[in-house]
Amino acid sequence: MALFDLFSIGHSNIAADRFIAMLRGAGVDAVADVRSTPASRRFPWFSGKALAARLAQEGMAYLPHGDTLGGRPGDPSLYRDGVADYEAMARWPQFERGIGEVLAEAARSRVCLMCAEREPLDCHRCLRVARALGGRGLAIGHILHDGTIEPHTATEQRLLALSRDTADLFVTGQEDRLAAAYRRARAVAFRAKAS
Repeated sequence: MALFDLFSIGHSNIAADRFIAMLRGAGVDAVADVRSTPASRRFPWFSGKALAARLAQEGMAYLPHGDTLGGRPGDPSLYRDGVADYEAMARWPQFERGIGEVLAEAARSRVCLMCAEREPLDCHRCLRVARALGGRGLAIGHILHDGTIEPHTATEQRLLALSRDTADLFVTGQEDRLAAAYRRARAVAFRAKAS
C-alpha cells in the first residue's frame, strides 16, 4: 500500500461497523468531519454526537471542522450565481485556519477527512479540501467503498478524463487543464435556496 499523509472517506450508507473497519484498515485514529451540518436523519450513527461517541469507544478522535472546511458557507460572498464558489472559499481566511488545524493534527495522528458523499469527485472534501492539502505537498488517499484506497493524483486523473469532452481548446499545460477541470466540477457544489 502506498504511503499517505492523510485520508478521505464519504460515509454514504456504510454500516457503522464497516465504516470503523475501513478506518482501521487505513490506520486512521482521527476523523476530521468536514460536513457543514454534521447530522444524518437517514443514518443517525453518522450524526456528530453519535459518531464522536462511537469513535471514542474505538480509540479514535472526532474533529469537527464543518465551520471552516464545510461545503455550505454561511457567508453570501462565497457564492457565485447561487452556487458555492470553491475558489473563493479557498481564499477565505477561515478555510486557511481549518487547513492549518488539519495539518497540525496530521502531524500527530492519522487523519481522515469525512463527508457524506460516496464518490470523492462528488464532494468538496476532494474538490476543495484535498486539493488544498495536495497543493501543500501532502499525499491523500481516498478510501473507496470497496475498501481500496485511491491516491488523490489518480482521482485527479479521473477528473481530467471526465472533463475531457468539455475541455477548453486554449488551455494547454497539465496544471492549467487540471485547474479548469476543478472549475467545471463546481456543478456538484452546494446550491443556495433562492429567496
